[in-house]
Amino acid sequence: MYVVATAGHVDHGKSALVRALTGSDPDRWAEEKRRGLTIDLGFAFTTTASGAKLAFVDVPGHQRFIANMLAGLGPAPVVMFVVAADSGWQAQSSDHRDVIAALGIDRGLVVVTKSDLAPDSVQDVIAQVRTELASTGLANSAAVAVSARTGDGLDELRSALATLIHELPEPDPTSRVRFWVDRSFTVKGAGTVVTGTLPAGAVAHGDHLELLGKKTGSMSVRGIESSGESLERVGPVSRVALNLRGVSHDDVGRGDALVTPGAWRAIDTIDVRRVSGDSLREAPEHLVAHVGTAAVPVHVRPLGDDHARLVLERPLPLSLGDRMVLRDPGRRIVAGVQIIDPEPMPLRRRGAATQLAEALAERPTDGDCATEVKRRATVRPEHLGQLGFDVSEPPPGVLSVDVWWVDAAAWDRWAERLRGAVETDRRSDPLSAGLTVAAAKDRLGLPDVALLGPLARKSGLRMSAGRICAGDAGLGALEPAVAALEAHLKGTPFEAPTAQQLSDWGLGVRQLAAAERAGRIIRIAEGVVLLPTAPALAMGTLATLDQPFTASQARQALGSSRRVVIPLLELLDAKGWTCRDADGARHVVR
Repeated sequence: MYVVATAGHVDHGKSALVRALTGSDPDRWAEEKRRGLTIDLGFAFTTTASGAKLAFVDVPGHQRFIANMLAGLGPAPVVMFVVAADSGWQAQSSDHRDVIAALGIDRGLVVVTKSDLAPDSVQDVIAQVRTELASTGLANSAAVAVSARTGDGLDELRSALATLIHELPEPDPTSRVRFWVDRSFTVKGAGTVVTGTLPAGAVAHGDHLELLGKKTGSMSVRGIESSGESLERVGPVSRVALNLRGVSHDDVGRGDALVTPGAWRAIDTIDVRRVSGDSLREAPEHLVAHVGTAAVPVHVRPLGDDHARLVLERPLPLSLGDRMVLRDPGRRIVAGVQIIDPEPMPLRRRGAATQLAEALAERPTDGDCATEVKRRATVRPEHLGQLGFDVSEPPPGVLSVDVWWVDAAAWDRWAERLRGAVETDRRSDPLSAGLTVAAAKDRLGLPDVALLGPLARKSGLRMSAGRICAGDAGLGALEPAVAALEAHLKGTPFEAPTAQQLSDWGLGVRQLAAAERAGRIIRIAEGVVLLPTAPALAMGTLATLDQPFTASQARQALGSSRRVVIPLLELLDAKGWTCRDADGARHVVR
């Protein structure tokens, strides 16, 4: 399906044109029919000669209903700009032109209507329209003169539409969904139904969607209809009605969005660049921002002529590159802007606004992922993806660590600081077990302890049991005492020193713990210390005994005491090297 919106001054024949093309009346309300005036959005469908489906969104032309007009044009990719031959360019023609420029719409047709009422004026009106649209994306659009009353020119218009839609780029059916709601109502027996234009992505029966709007929540799709057909799945670009389960129609309405769960962030502060309209330096402080079908009051903080910070009254699912229309309460279009920073940093220091304005002037419209990572130091790629950045692969200067993207320069700084912190901890307490993971995370300001393991390895440090210590783990002044212990055990590996001997060497609980962390000893029980090789040496001897063997037989074979042998055997049991039988005897596990 292809979606085309109308645009143009009130009473220039937009609705009549849609009726002539589709055979359907886009005006839905009795008041519209009574007054002959489009007040709200209208919709109609037709099929081209080639079989392509066309959906028309008919927008009101009157200035009083400009918010409704913006809701119709916002999500539409193609526009028919309508000017009547007998009236020429009018005030609301300029308003609609400014909206098209602001939204960056660059696909469409110029249609001069009521050609039967002023046939001699058609070419002059076309020339006038081309002059007025010269600075917009419709500057080089084809122009067709028609009369909805007589039918003259309708075939040429249908042909021009067919050519136009044939040249449209293919939308991406795999993109994340952002479905701006333009209507919400209840159907008896079905429940809540919402309508809108699906510009990208796809929606299928049973899909779960997230509501982001005045209220938030999760819901599922129980039914899909497009151009009068019930569908199991619909792709872009389409006019769609979705029957929703899990939400009341009172809780969802125009300006709300249904999105792919977890794929968007609700944003209320953005930095924008002017793309059309007046200087932002002189913009009123309070305006209304139009995006999609939403109209939200915003506070404007100018950052020069071409840039500003906007604070929205309520969060919206916005993305890098989104176009918005800024309008004052008097209905005047102030400017068209484009989001160039969907998640700006707070302005806290004096002079920060001036520096930001300079930085924004250099920022590319499509974003700089490496810069985004650099200013955050570390960020999850899915976070940037929610903001609209390309996260297909890490950009140059960015490392992928665990589930994070990390600025390479920040990674080097953290490694240096971590080494310094561990060394400081070691100097202050040579027997320290190392810097705790929690302390290291806080000192470096890391968002996730999962980064500490890779960072410790980069820094040549060891991470064990929730602590980080130097890789060499030297014992310093404790070295002579541990060397004496090792000398004692070297000749008699199962004759653990007594408590008095350990005390004479100056080896208390903390000192023994430090020696064990350094891999110099093992403590098999309180006050029972052996060399790390003792379990393997014991197994070599126990394997020569008749199986099974008793603890007494093991004690005799190892030439040790019960104080040492019992905890040693229990250690071997825990390792699975020996197994204790029901009668208390043990055997070596082969």
